[in-house]
Amino acid sequence: MRSLVRTKRDTTVNLPNTDVHSAPTQRWSMQVPAEVSAALGEAAVLPCTFTHPHRHYDGPLTAIWRAREPYAGPQVFRCAAARGSELCQTALSPQGRFRLLGNPRRNDLSLRIERLALADDGRYFCRVEFAGDIHDRYESRHGIRLRVTAAPRIVNISVLPGPAHAFRALCTAEGEPPPALAWSGPALGNGSVKVPGPGQDHSHQVTAELPALDHDGRYTCTATNSLGRAEASVYLFRFRGASGASAIALPLGVLGLKALLLLGLLAARATARRCLEHPVTQDTPPRLQAHESNYENLNQRSPQGPRAAVCSP
Repeated sequence: MRSLVRTKRDTTVNLPNTDVHSAPTQRWSMQVPAEVSAALGEAAVLPCTFTHPHRHYDGPLTAIWRAREPYAGPQVFRCAAARGSELCQTALSPQGRFRLLGNPRRNDLSLRIERLALADDGRYFCRVEFAGDIHDRYESRHGIRLRVTAAPRIVNISVLPGPAHAFRALCTAEGEPPPALAWSGPALGNGSVKVPGPGQDHSHQVTAELPALDHDGRYTCTATNSLGRAEASVYLFRFRGASGASAIALPLGVLGLKALLLLGLLAARATARRCLEHPVTQDTPPRLQAHESNYENLNQRSPQGPRAAVCSP
């Protein structure tokens, strides 16, 4: 009867029956760390070494790495070595970011992943296959947990129309650990209002909603985690002209004062154009042009207002 021995390094070794006249023979085993951590955009090395029952093997072999789950998870890397060759020729490496560091002939399947993305976060499993007998293959059972860390980054901030001619604001940020989001702005007091938004498909992204923007001014979304802090703002302005009331919400990242000056200039030109093109009373409010910021197009709304006065040159 065989016994199972586990080590703290997720090593599984099968030992045969032994007696005083025979010594244990080496069996299949994998040695991998439980977890590897690396920063977003950097490189990570996933160590993996193995043992096998052959005294010497120089036949064809294949090295494989899977993601998410063992045996059935998608392959993210695969290479093959011909008989007698120490060169394992890469057959699969998405975007060329996966590279074998180890030498399978020397029982080393260590893998390097370049330019880490948050989507790379997860569990990975190494596997080796020898040509010939169906039992000459082995895969790690528990794998390596790759943890990709990242400071917060605000990926989207927007203002959308709400009920009763109101506006609401959404802020989406990503990071690892997932950041905490907070809104601050006019009439929100000295602190911040934290309102959870709709769920995200990506576990590294978080959204917070400010359901009603009741006052003109600057609304700021702040994202924080243990690695840093990021923030972005939107400015809400309501203009009342001869054609009625309209509102413009301007998301600002690095535009600052220049964006405000540009907004005023474009609004003045639009007013002059309306006067030239429509010298009589208007029943339909004019349509504002869309402007762009660092985050997204402006969200605008022009509710029906009173009849405009006649424009004169």
